[in-house]
Amino acid sequence: MRVVVTGGAGFLGSRLVKALLERGSITTSGGDEAEIDEVLVADIAPPAQPFAADKRLKTRYGDFSEADAANQLIDADTAAVFHLAAIVSGEAEQDFDKGMRVNLDGTRQMLEACRHRANVPRVVFASSVAVYGGDMPDVLDDATPLTPQTSYGTQKAIGELLVNDYSRKGFIDGRALRLPTVVVRPGKPNAAASSFASSILREPLQGEEVVCPVSAKTGVWLLSPRRVVACLLHAADIAPKAWGESRSVALPGMTVTVEEMIAALARVAGEGVAARVHFEPDPFIEKIVYGWPTRFTTERGEIMGFRADERFDDVIEAFIEDDLGGSYVG
Repeated sequence: MRVVVTGGAGFLGSRLVKALLERGSITTSGGDEAEIDEVLVADIAPPAQPFAADKRLKTRYGDFSEADAANQLIDADTAAVFHLAAIVSGEAEQDFDKGMRVNLDGTRQMLEACRHRANVPRVVFASSVAVYGGDMPDVLDDATPLTPQTSYGTQKAIGELLVNDYSRKGFIDGRALRLPTVVVRPGKPNAAASSFASSILREPLQGEEVVCPVSAKTGVWLLSPRRVVACLLHAADIAPKAWGESRSVALPGMTVTVEEMIAALARVAGEGVAARVHFEPDPFIEKIVYGWPTRFTTERGEIMGFRADERFDDVIEAFIEDDLGGSYVG
């Protein structure tokens, strides 16, 4: 069976691809465990680090938000689709047309390609806590309505509704995960408004000074890359009846303030590393970030078996192990 990972060359997608190949099987919409014959990576460009050789791995690079592009990826042998492809929050806010084309139209085309496959693919859609916003309670729960205050959040909310409706109609077996901010992202800073949450850890650990654009008291609801990949795989295993009428779930996470992140960095790597973080407010970033929720109760997700990281120190240590070769610049 084929598994398609859109956005599969990205930092989360590439980790998911590796995990799928290691696992070697996928749960189909019929509930059977099927051997993975092919993992097809679809992305705009190759990954920063080449994939390890594996005869089951196929790659296609290009703009798959274009008309009919999804039909080139999803065939009658496709058992599952992990739809991670998207442009990030800051870019979607600055370029409305591109955000709508990639994040919304691209999702719709992917769902339409699945709709016309008789085998009813299982679809895991990466949504975001950016679907919340505006006048929110201090602690959000599973009943909190979706009131996004950014174009990115709106596009993700619409994507969730489409996944729910296509599942209701029997076109797909869908499930949408509202991802917290993912920390720590490797590589260079991107246009995501949440990019600072990784930069204030990643750059100091590599000996670089870094500017934080938000206040030290800013809270972030987050998960590590390891836990996100585990949640994506777990979502694909859950039987449809466990989802009920809603195919969306807010994932468990942890709330950590910027100052708590820096304190954890000092514990793990030393005060000298933590001292490389400086503060310089950025009104554009602040406006987006301060509108995001930071505290949740995620009873539904926990009942379904999703799990958060236990300690933020573990998140930093995992980044050092997975992305820095086990060492950092002290």
